[in-house]
Amino acid sequence: MPETTMPLSELTPPHLSPHSGKDRAATSQTNQTHRQQASWAAPPAYSSTPLPPPPMEPPGLVVHGAVAPFSTALRSLVNNPLYSDVRFVVGQERQEVFAHRCLLACRCNFFQRLLGSEMGPGVPSPVVLSTVPAEAFLAVLEFLYTNSAKLHHSVAVTFGLGSLQERCVAFIEAHSQEALRTRGFLELSAPALLPLLRSDKLCVDEAELVLAARSWARVGAAVLERPVAEVAAPVVRELRLALLAPAELSALEEQNRREPLIPVEQIVEAWKCHALRRGDAARGALCRRRRGTLPREHHRFLDPPFK
Repeated sequence: MPETTMPLSELTPPHLSPHSGKDRAATSQTNQTHRQQASWAAPPAYSSTPLPPPPMEPPGLVVHGAVAPFSTALRSLVNNPLYSDVRFVVGQERQEVFAHRCLLACRCNFFQRLLGSEMGPGVPSPVVLSTVPAEAFLAVLEFLYTNSAKLHHSVAVTFGLGSLQERCVAFIEAHSQEALRTRGFLELSAPALLPLLRSDKLCVDEAELVLAARSWARVGAAVLERPVAEVAAPVVRELRLALLAPAELSALEEQNRREPLIPVEQIVEAWKCHALRRGDAARGALCRRRRGTLPREHHRFLDPPFK
């Protein structure tokens, strides 16, 4: 097959080409000036002064293209049979997914090992990944192709991606107040919300967390057409009501009569902790302060502060 070549001028941007009119004139004038300077600067033949070393050439110019079109072009190849040389059968639904082995192998050690063997003759057999959900697999492919991926709010929990879930929780722990105000927080599933409410590292006070949990339950109740208390039941047990001051607990109890959210016995446990003035009166973890817990007078009777 004959080799296809392209003139260098077609690869060089016009404003960088040394053959444009203005650049030719400037180059000619510069060369003439250099020759004049060199004739004056040249030492006489009898001088023993060594000539200076020639100047070092400047490093080559690095041209960066626009990121967005590059990412869009590569994203168009995700699960695209065009030029594809490897197929996967993914999930229990056995969804067929197309990919490009050279890209996967250079981006991921797992795929490098998986696809490292030489291709045999004929059409290659598909790689079966029956335990990997298709949605999660496509998200991984999107990241490998484009270095970015848009994740559904339930991806890490639903698909058992433990390391991804840990990173998400760590991010929310560090940006708790901002995260609680997002729409994404209101759309979390109960299994996704549980690890957050169990965390000691949330940078938010318990009173604000109770309000956020109520907003989350209201949204879920509207979507599922179920009572707020029923939607909230799987998660509200993790709220640490004993951290609230007596006045705050009384206000919560009154609101709970109007709009049930928290089981009555859970509020009773918090009052018991206040009455006996010791943390072991309630369940241990529910008296432990979080990183963002604001100090209250009765906290000195509870467990040591979070470190």
